[in-house]
Amino acid sequence: MKVYLKPTPVIDCDAPPVREKAQNLTRDKENDVEKTKALFYFVRDEIKYNPYVLHNLAEHNKASATLNRGEGYCVQKAILLAALARAVGIPARLGFADIRNYIVPQKLMELMHGNNLFIYHGYCELYIGQKWVKATPAFDLQMCQEHHIVPVEFNGKNHATFHRYNQEGKLHIEYVCDYGHYPDLPLEEMLKARVKVYGLDYLKMQEDLPNLNFGQ
Repeated sequence: MKVYLKPTPVIDCDAPPVREKAQNLTRDKENDVEKTKALFYFVRDEIKYNPYVLHNLAEHNKASATLNRGEGYCVQKAILLAALARAVGIPARLGFADIRNYIVPQKLMELMHGNNLFIYHGYCELYIGQKWVKATPAFDLQMCQEHHIVPVEFNGKNHATFHRYNQEGKLHIEYVCDYGHYPDLPLEEMLKARVKVYGLDYLKMQEDLPNLNFGQ
């Protein structure tokens, strides 16, 4: 279990800003359930979802960098949640899955060459009450309201993953396969899997990401 409490170059739970934020969010919480709920909703709603943030280098994915930036995509937000949890003594690890998103902004679909399959979607697993609980803090509440997405809620006891249908009853997210859990970000493995599906253009498109806005 110790490996899920240690800082890593990416899950930098020992970074002062991460430690301070985690402590402030959980100071008045009496147990791990309440602590993880506070951490989850901070990451979900205060760190805005942006799939156009740079993410092909380790430094792009550091928890402290995402906290400072105030936005990130699914993997970066999962990393931040894991770091915040570790900072207050709650074991945390990363999980990855391939998912199909049937409601994708046109610009993002174009960048993915018309593919709605998201390779290595990232989520977090938290050790609470003698069991691992999945937590998916990717889509912030404002984005969900604007795009008619059912927000993921977290109670610290049950798995919190994407809903299959949106608020209008349309198919939204389909889980295709799960890669299991990791104590740290498997960056090289993740990038290779994405290049295999999206082609080398996936890495080249990183140069254009800072000029894009979510929702285009």
